[in-house]
Amino acid sequence: MKAFPAFPLLTSGGTDESPSRLRRLAGISIGLVYLCFPVLEIVTGEVTGDRALWGGAGLAVFVCLYTATVLSPRNFGDPTPLTYWLLGATTLLGVGLAVALGGGWLTLPIYMTVVYSMALRPRLSVAGVLAMVVTVVLVGLLRGNDPGGTLVLVFQVLTLGALFMGVRNTRMLVVRLRQAQEEVARLAASEERLRIARDLHDLLGHSLSLIVLKSELAGRLAENGSERAVAEIRDIESVARQALVEVRDAVTGYRQRGLSGELDGARAALEAAGTRATIRLAGTPPPGTLDELLGWAVREGVTNVVRHARATRCEIEVTVGGEAATLDIVDDGRGAAPYGPGSGLTGLTERVRAAGGTVSAGPRETGFALRVSVPLPSASRSG
Repeated sequence: MKAFPAFPLLTSGGTDESPSRLRRLAGISIGLVYLCFPVLEIVTGEVTGDRALWGGAGLAVFVCLYTATVLSPRNFGDPTPLTYWLLGATTLLGVGLAVALGGGWLTLPIYMTVVYSMALRPRLSVAGVLAMVVTVVLVGLLRGNDPGGTLVLVFQVLTLGALFMGVRNTRMLVVRLRQAQEEVARLAASEERLRIARDLHDLLGHSLSLIVLKSELAGRLAENGSERAVAEIRDIESVARQALVEVRDAVTGYRQRGLSGELDGARAALEAAGTRATIRLAGTPPPGTLDELLGWAVREGVTNVVRHARATRCEIEVTVGGEAATLDIVDDGRGAAPYGPGSGLTGLTERVRAAGGTVSAGPRETGFALRVSVPLPSASRSG
């Protein structure tokens, strides 16, 4: 009794069915080389007569069924009913030929071991491999084969079964990793769209409010024949151009909004709205990311004052020191202004919370107050 090194490579993977089938076909083309052992038994005359005729026909049918089983559409470990039918027919034919002819035909159950390992769920794969072990042992005993050769075949069934189950599990992990990467990319794109939407809301809300106010002022001045109308129109043009630049920068993701620049813009917007602005700064300059966040807070708070408060006075105070940076924006306008969830304060709150800070906003006896408090980085505290 001879031991035959059958290594029918079965590859499957990827998310596209067409290239996956091509890889499977290439794999089984290599593995089918080892069918030369039963073919040689027919060619050399070890199997003759009707047994050779039926054996050759059975081997040809086995190859067709085996190829169809490998190429049948399926997901990992989730065969279709067609695959189960093909598996059953291939198993019956392969085991039948091994029982009837013995010798080199015992390579056929080894081929089935690989199919089970790659196509079935783990428990069914293990059951199929053990079934082929039993088949090889029983056929070896039935045909009176050499115990040493039978033991080698059993070892091949077990090792190939374990090998290809490992290959299958590895490919499953690769597919799941690709799916996870696609999901991460989708979420990142969704988050980026949300970021751009928030940026555009904040940018255009502030700039357009200022343009509306200056346009109304320019209209009144023009009706009165005042020369200041020309200056206001030029301011409108300047604000519009700046808004366009900021929108472009926001879309490309490179815009940097500093606190000092936002305070200057806030003063201009409040004055255009007829609101007296008082701005106070205390402490050291905030670090880069915190400077940008406080700039966002100033922009959002002042935009709401201009839009809703109808205030005559607005105080902005920024304090950086100790363990936190604090921004307070207080106006004397309508305290019951509609600062609902749909306003930009929701986006500001999300940003501040992400930095570990807090936002409080609400009406006072006269006016409205917004407070933003963000903890300073440890390096800034020690400095």
